[in-house]
Amino acid sequence: MFRFVLRRLLQMVLAFFGTTLIVYALMFAGQGDPIQALAGERPVTPAQRAYLTEKFHLDRTGVGGFLYRYLDYLKNLLQGDLGQSLTGRSIGDILAAAWPVTVKLALIAMAVTILFGVTAGVLAGIRRASLFDNATLVLTLLVLGIPTIVLAPLAQYLLGVRWPVFPPTAGADPDLWALLLPGIVLGSLSLATALRLTRTSVAENLRADYVRTARSKGLARRRIIGVHVLRNSLIPVITFLGVELGNLMSGAIITEGVFNIPGVGFNLFRGIRTEDGPLVVGIVSVLVVVYLVANLVVDVLYAVLDPRIRYE
Repeated sequence: MFRFVLRRLLQMVLAFFGTTLIVYALMFAGQGDPIQALAGERPVTPAQRAYLTEKFHLDRTGVGGFLYRYLDYLKNLLQGDLGQSLTGRSIGDILAAAWPVTVKLALIAMAVTILFGVTAGVLAGIRRASLFDNATLVLTLLVLGIPTIVLAPLAQYLLGVRWPVFPPTAGADPDLWALLLPGIVLGSLSLATALRLTRTSVAENLRADYVRTARSKGLARRRIIGVHVLRNSLIPVITFLGVELGNLMSGAIITEGVFNIPGVGFNLFRGIRTEDGPLVVGIVSVLVVVYLVANLVVDVLYAVLDPRIRYE
């Protein structure tokens, strides 16, 4: 296990540098005039342009200039400095203010996914081909067929404006109640996927040989399902949830934009829209770390859930 974790850590380092290099190249390769994009329609004085150009090394062009900027970014990143956005604000301060909001939103979405998606999936797998199973199939197909860009404003209008059950927007400092509706919207696709995945896994394990052996030994159905079936069925589900946690952290761009939530996704979208390369690369670098750590935790949990799994 120690060698496996060490090998994965080395792979994480390579994946991190490779991903940041690709994102850095994509962000700066097709960049037009980031200074003018930041100012909008307002004119930029020659003094302001010269200052920002020198500060962010925009005067260095070509492959040499790109490598210089990237290596300079890595040097600062390894020292814990994410740099500054084109607005002059520290990216670390931006993330410090936005991260708690996104974490709350992602945890609400994950809680909704686990409480309703996994639970309903277990019941649907146990009651295979029943009315409940068929109803969940129709509902999940319906949810999966509606993209977030449609579901978010629809939920905002129906439950925030037409029937004011939830606040229509979260605001600058949202509490848990203001984040509940966007959390449900964000977790809806994950809920549908987790439900179908759990249902399939439970149904397959119920037909396995070890279940028939346990029944022949006289074990109670509750013990067979609660101890043996669920433990084996949760392996693919935990894999999905671990990866999905990273998706929820970074994939909240539309949800945070619709509900006016000042989180990581909102700032990432703002950076892309204004062509703020340092801000985009800084946020993506942190999100890459979240993905890699989540995947490592999921792989380690494999051995906890299934002792048959061994890593060389």
